[in-house]
Formats: sequence, C-alpha cells, structure tokens
Amino acid sequence: MTNAAPIESTYTKWQREEGVPVHTGFWADLNAVEVAPWERKGCLGAYVNLADQESLDAYVAEIPGGGQTKVQRHMYEETIYVLAGRGATTLWYDGIKKHTFEWQEGSLFALPLNCWYQHFNGQADQPVRYVAVTTAPLCINLFHSKDFVYNNHFVFKDRVTPIEDPFSGKGFQKTRSIPDSANSPYRSRVCHIWKTNFIPDVPRFDQLTDHNRDLYTPGASRSIDIDLCENTMSGHIADINSGFYKKAHRHGAGAHLIVIRGSGYSLIWEEGKERTRVDWKAGIMFSPANMWYHNHFSTGKEPARHLALRWSVTGDYLGIIDWKRYSENYGEQIEYADEDPEIRKEFGAECRKNGVEVRMPPVTYRGRGA
Repeated sequence: MTNAAPIESTYTKWQREEGVPVHTGFWADLNAVEVAPWERKGCLGAYVNLADQESLDAYVAEIPGGGQTKVQRHMYEETIYVLAGRGATTLWYDGIKKHTFEWQEGSLFALPLNCWYQHFNGQADQPVRYVAVTTAPLCINLFHSKDFVYNNHFVFKDRVTPIEDPFSGKGFQKTRSIPDSANSPYRSRVCHIWKTNFIPDVPRFDQLTDHNRDLYTPGASRSIDIDLCENTMSGHIADINSGFYKKAHRHGAGAHLIVIRGSGYSLIWEEGKERTRVDWKAGIMFSPANMWYHNHFSTGKEPARHLALRWSVTGDYLGIIDWKRYSENYGEQIEYADEDPEIRKEFGAECRKNGVEVRMPPVTYRGRGA
C-alpha cells in the first residue's frame, strides 16, 4: 500500500503555512477563540473556518495594548467588526496620500481592495480584538500565487471613494426592486441598501427599516443591507423582535452571521437529515453549509441584532450566488405552513422558559391539520 498524501486545496496549504490555530464547526464564540502569535500580521490571531466551506473565511485578531499590526496589503476583500477595544487604521495606495480614521468596539468597516493598511491599538493597557470576514479562499485558490496576492501593485481606482473623508461614517440609502417571478408567491419586493465605508457603532445603528420581503411574519423584524467600499462582499444588519422567528431558508455558502446583542438559537440542517441547534448570545458567529436550511429564533427579552457578512446579492456588485433562485424565493425558503410542527413547539417551550411571549401568528399546517 502506498502512503498517499492527503488532498488539500491551495487555500488549505496556505492557511497551514500561516502557523496559527484554525477553529472549525458551525459556530464559534469570537470572544473566547484561542489566538496565537501571527508572524505575517504582527499580532495574535486564529482562523475561523465554519461549515467546511472555502467560499468566504473569517479570522480573529488580537492587538496587544499599545501595539500595532504590520503594514500589509492583499488582493482579497476584507470586512472588519471590532469586538473589543478602540484604535485607528491608516490606509493608502501608492501615489495616494495616507488616510487615518478611528474606531471602537462595535465599529464595522471594509478595507479598499489591495490598499496598504496598518491597525493601531489606541489603549496601552487593553488588547483590541476584532473579527474579519474575507474573500481569501476564492482568491488564493484561483491564483495559486502568494506573490500575486500579497505583492501586487495594481491600484483599484474605481473602488476609491472620491470624497474628502471616506471613513467619516457618513452613508446614504439606495433602494433596489427584486424582480417578480412566476415561481415566487411574493410581488413588488424591495431591498434597502446602506452605502458606506464605515459604520462607527453597529449596536446603535438606526437606519433599519421594516422588513417587507416575506422572510418573516409582519412586525417581526427590521433590517437593512449594507454595501461597503464598493466590494462584492456585503451584508446586512437585522433586528428580530422577541417572540418571533425567521422562516427556514437556504442559499450558497459563505454567509457569516455575528450576534451583536440578544439571545436565542438557530437550527441548521441538510435536507432530509437531522437538525443541529446552535444557541447564541452576543459574540457568537455561525455559518450554515452550502444549501443547508437554517432559521433564527429570538427567545430573549430584548430584540436580537444580527450582523451578516456575505457575498452581495442585491447591491451594485453581485457575488457568488444563484441569482435566479434567490430572486424567486430567497434561495428557497420553507413557509411556516410547510415546516415541521416540532419547530414551533420547540420555540414555544424555549420562550416560556425565558418568560417571553410567543408573538407568532397562528398557523395551519398544510396537509397536517391544525
């Protein structure tokens, strides 16, 4: 018998050579993830590879008190959410002056593609911890070249926002219509998108609008999509009111959902197989595998706020997604009347345990009786 080497992708090999811990599974507690010295970045860090996917990835970084990362740039997109601490980032392109902006716990920003950048911890006695979601797996598997990814001189001028202070926290709302489809029961759907480079305080961000796209029952949720730095990776911020839950749905791989506040749980399952339950609180990040169903249940006494970082689906730049399937029924979803009745029974029991009123409207299950 020959000793065959295990098959690994270019991304897996590159990640192994980075020399930091790799955390896997469906979820991770971002505040508790173990980190280790990271030579390339000049700080502590660890990868968080959820749901066995190589679409988008995530990592947690920690900058010691008074410290800073190394200067770096790369050809993959990166969006950062600050978990703890405060500091500043300086970024620039060759031939374009440096720009510095400050951030704090709860800030969200994206890095302009392939810009030089460096992060600084603004506190001498406390570490900074942040989580980043990136397009590195796709980029590294596609080009097979560290030199191309990390030492490329190309300047993406089309992605440089032509305003005096692009990281001021200012933004504006755009509205997109979602095409009607004969295969969807919903009509005249719209998507509200917040265009910006920087959101200073995601927990207090107040530009959410009533959700009108039939992923929830009326009154359950407020949300807004976000497009950052002209990237193909985007996301959304959503509040789920106490006593409500989202319809089960599925889509392509890559979505990373970070719990900002509130408590509850999510169910994740492959069609025809058993469901996995992920309990969450602030700081938990989870991600469903490719085309696995999942739904989210708000069972705490305050509304849950989620930040999802994912490929763009309704902004100016579409990422990796089956757009036709998405436009028809959000990448496939299960209506409340068609779900397993045990799902609502479990939800009701969890709400009662927490002293939370179930606010979902009554349902008659199709083909099952009341």
